[in-house]
Amino acid sequence: MTWYENDVKKLEALKGTLPYTPETIFYGSSSIRLWADMYEDLKPLRPINLGFGGSTLAACVWFFDRIMESYSPRHIVIYAGENDLGDGRTPEEVYIFFCQMLACLERRFPHVRMTYISIKPSITRWSLAKTVRYANQLIKAEIDKSNGKYYYLDVFDRMLDANGLPAKDLYDADGLHLSRKGYLIWKDAVSQHFETIFKIS
Repeated sequence: MTWYENDVKKLEALKGTLPYTPETIFYGSSSIRLWADMYEDLKPLRPINLGFGGSTLAACVWFFDRIMESYSPRHIVIYAGENDLGDGRTPEEVYIFFCQMLACLERRFPHVRMTYISIKPSITRWSLAKTVRYANQLIKAEIDKSNGKYYYLDVFDRMLDANGLPAKDLYDADGLHLSRKGYLIWKDAVSQHFETIFKIS
């Protein structure tokens, strides 16, 4: 986990730098970290971006207490698990890491509601599409047991074209990270979710 140290230190330095008290923590991998317009896109949520590059669900669990120190959010939004699969881990392993994340949440934020953004499709990793779908299925089934405390937000199908393939204009040239248009899809999905579930708009 030492290769994440620089990014984690940068996140620690964010504390107290925003002009408001953060109410919604966005936590996870590069898809969170690279959301450059998050603070404007999701302004009503009073967000803070605590994503760190290349992070896996396993890394998010490992650094959870350290990164979350001193925060008292109303909501947490998590995107992680894609890099675990990209590293060769199985959907079952990703599910185990997700359950460990839930244990972290229960311990530190027992009354905070969490939304998990489904693992997205990507052009570069399209060979893993069935694996991604299965991992998402396992995670959704676990979330469904929470009786409304945790939420699953599907973005997978929103990012496919008419042929059922990842829509090219939603991705950067690397075929993995999101373009601005891709983030607008996420913005709409997250905003609709918070307006519907939490009446925040």
